[in-house]
Amino acid sequence: MLGELVEETFGSEPLVFLYGAGQMIPEFERQLAGKASGDNFAFGIKSGEAYGDHDPDALVMLPMSTFEMDGEVDHAMLQVGTVIPMSDDQGNHLNGMVKEVNAEGVLIDFNHPMAGIDLYFTGVIESLRAATATEMEHGHVHGPGGHHH
Repeated sequence: MLGELVEETFGSEPLVFLYGAGQMIPEFERQLAGKASGDNFAFGIKSGEAYGDHDPDALVMLPMSTFEMDGEVDHAMLQVGTVIPMSDDQGNHLNGMVKEVNAEGVLIDFNHPMAGIDLYFTGVIESLRAATATEMEHGHVHGPGGHHH
């Protein structure tokens, strides 16, 4: 079965990341271990090792009052497919996607958008270099393709 192309960097800026800093899916980094500049790669990652399997318990019906601000509900925000930043009762930030709006309230999906999807990657390692001490301290790449302070 052919999947959907989600992202492509060919002909544009390559994906740049600090290996081992936890920025990427652990299995993605494991698959790239030992590769050198110029090496091609192609591998799949099952959903459980990527963004997790789809969790039906992450679908939550919230009362319409949850979305009231100053006594009003912004119905334009409550469109199916809209991602709404929220927080739980412990202050953890979550993104929820509106799945349904009805008389009961709003059905929100707190699964990662890629949950339940097996991933497949192909590419070539354009270049490798040792991270600088500052990059290690900051936890991200600086310079071309990375973060600029």
